[in-house]
Amino acid sequence: MSVISINKRANFDYEILERFEAGVVLTGQEVKSIRTGHISLAGAFVTLKGGEAWLTNSHVPPYKMAGELREYDPTRPRKLLLRKFELASLIGKIKQKGLTLIPLRVYTKGNKIKLEFGIGRGKKKYEKRELIKKREVDKKIREAMKG
Repeated sequence: MSVISINKRANFDYEILERFEAGVVLTGQEVKSIRTGHISLAGAFVTLKGGEAWLTNSHVPPYKMAGELREYDPTRPRKLLLRKFELASLIGKIKQKGLTLIPLRVYTKGNKIKLEFGIGRGKKKYEKRELIKKREVDKKIREAMKG
């Protein structure tokens, strides 16, 4: 398993309650582009429509070695492959107030490209400030112990 892309803002902006793994439906040139590390999860989210899960607003640029692609949309919604019972449990959990689905990372598993996403609750501003203060204090303690 090799990690291709990580959504660094997800853990800062959201408290991740539960994690899921899903396959992603991609075109051939998108697979090649992602394998070379060209995917952005910044601003991406997972939506549930019609009993299916979709990765929305992720950016996959066209593969550079491919020919010109007419009408290719790099931010098109991409279907996620989940089992029916996983989808049913997701739908039930998302109906709770304040919960959302956030893509966390894209990685390869064998020859498949997988997406890890989580159910998250948005953090408040004061929680983020406390986290930053805690990091700074920990950093000062480490520096003081070094020397």
